[in-house]
Amino acid sequence: MATWKSPCFLYCLFILGPRLTGQNNSVDLTNEETTDSTTSKISPSEDTQQENGSMFSLITWNIDGLDLNNLSERARGVCSYLALYSPDVIFLQEVIPPYYSYLKKRSSNYEIITGHEEGYFTAIMLKKSRVKLKSQEIIPFPSTKMMRNLLCVHVNVSGNELCLMTSHLESTRGHAAERMNQLKMVLKKMQEAPESATVIFAGDTNLRDREVTRCGGLPNNIVDVWEFLGKPKHCQYTWDTQMNSNLGITAACKLRFDRIFFRAAAEEGHIIPRSLDLLGLEKLDCGRFPSDHWGLLCNLDIIL
Repeated sequence: MATWKSPCFLYCLFILGPRLTGQNNSVDLTNEETTDSTTSKISPSEDTQQENGSMFSLITWNIDGLDLNNLSERARGVCSYLALYSPDVIFLQEVIPPYYSYLKKRSSNYEIITGHEEGYFTAIMLKKSRVKLKSQEIIPFPSTKMMRNLLCVHVNVSGNELCLMTSHLESTRGHAAERMNQLKMVLKKMQEAPESATVIFAGDTNLRDREVTRCGGLPNNIVDVWEFLGKPKHCQYTWDTQMNSNLGITAACKLRFDRIFFRAAAEEGHIIPRSLDLLGLEKLDCGRFPSDHWGLLCNLDIIL
């Protein structure tokens, strides 16, 4: 749930943060392995689908780079999941400069586009072998108090035009009004994308369901992927203080902060969401999870 951090905290973070890239903390993103008993691994048939262009996969994850505790081990944990699933696109939130440098060094098979270069920010990682970048843009949130914006990239995947977006909407209950304004900007931008493009937004929205309702709900041509797939219970809550002890919160909070919104291209049926799973559900050797958020893995079918 990433609360706002003071300038003093951020200063300390950048003094201490570079330890993340120390020699003993290196990890090869292409070789790491991990296990997760509650998520479905990519099967050989799915590998084939990915290679022949009939499947598209993405991960979205708030990696909690602002938490310095066990940061290098948690970063290795995140990277091991990214290596295991090898998604076509990765949407990250709460990236900090040392984490960004670490990702660049250890994931040369991905092109990384960021929403900022300082403080903490979002990033979109594109697998070079499958995703061709066409253009990128950053949409400011004029009233944000937390350095938030909307990062957009236009790409081509297996002959399909996609507009990919991520953001980290304003955090905490007290900033609901700003968060809803930001949601409206996201939805407007999704609708303004070329009709020929499939549009996917994935990120940490910090939304409560009532806030979406107060905004008038989603437009008719935009779906929430979790709802589209029948509201599967196993991946409903991405921020769960009962299961995730990283923040040491004693109160039981179960919320669906991390969401994926989807707008089909005008010629329907080219790309269809197929499955959704949680990532990061097992503790690392340090006794903590990779992040205070679970990651989301989404597979989509490409109709050839």
